[in-house]
Amino acid sequence: MKRRLFMRWPNFRYKAVTLSYDDGCTYDRTVIEIMQKYGLKGTFNINSCVFRENRPNKLTKEELVELYTSTGNEVAVHGYRHTSLPEMPEALATYDVLHDREEIEAAFGHIVSGMAYANGVFSDEVVDILKKCGITYARTTVSTHSLNVTEDFLRWHPTCHHDDSELMELAQKLIEPAEPAYKWARFPRLLYVWGHSYEFNNNNNWDVLDKFGEYVGNREDVWYATNGEIYEYVKAYDGLQFSVSGKMIYNPSAMDVYIDYYGNKYLIPAGETVQVECPEGYV
Repeated sequence: MKRRLFMRWPNFRYKAVTLSYDDGCTYDRTVIEIMQKYGLKGTFNINSCVFRENRPNKLTKEELVELYTSTGNEVAVHGYRHTSLPEMPEALATYDVLHDREEIEAAFGHIVSGMAYANGVFSDEVVDILKKCGITYARTTVSTHSLNVTEDFLRWHPTCHHDDSELMELAQKLIEPAEPAYKWARFPRLLYVWGHSYEFNNNNNWDVLDKFGEYVGNREDVWYATNGEIYEYVKAYDGLQFSVSGKMIYNPSAMDVYIDYYGNKYLIPAGETVQVECPEGYV
């Protein structure tokens, strides 16, 4: 079990929101337009076979690169041809992930280590394949209806789909949470919403995303991040080293980490050790 009681998102926030959309559809433009309106960020998972094929309602390679790069969103693997990996021979499943990753990295010019499972299906064997392929996190389609941060990033279950009937109720729990007995004794919260942009068009319900964005967006007390940014930050926190006395914390990562340590806020800079106060009897 991960001990993340002290973790806070950047600038000591304890609320975060991330989104994830699949397949590289033309409607991603409208999704991103609404996201930018409310300061939201997310990860877009693409099948790079579209780089060489002209498909209806799919963005071209050039359009994908321009759209996601210019708006500060993240791109991730979704399988070269969107095939359910557990149904494939191991060698082909491995190639499907690696080929997609290679194509996306070449197009975008940076390392890509995130993923969303095609069709939402996965298995223990597939998780092992992803590890060998250098994938560090992979989103499923299993809704948790929880605001807890995952303990298994290769089986990263989102909070809910954007069409979930509980979406706004969950958003309210994030934005207006019940106060804990002790203000520091609150675990960090993450609202993770996923979907496909074409679903808004098919269901004629773009107002769902707009209403959601208006409620949770543009808030000083919320961190808006891509899936990869969430992963990297949590891993940096998980890597903190605490002294036996509990009065020194070392951050071996390259990322600054924010904590609320028994009611005292500390920034633990990358590569540094910080002296902290620890109440008697707590360690």
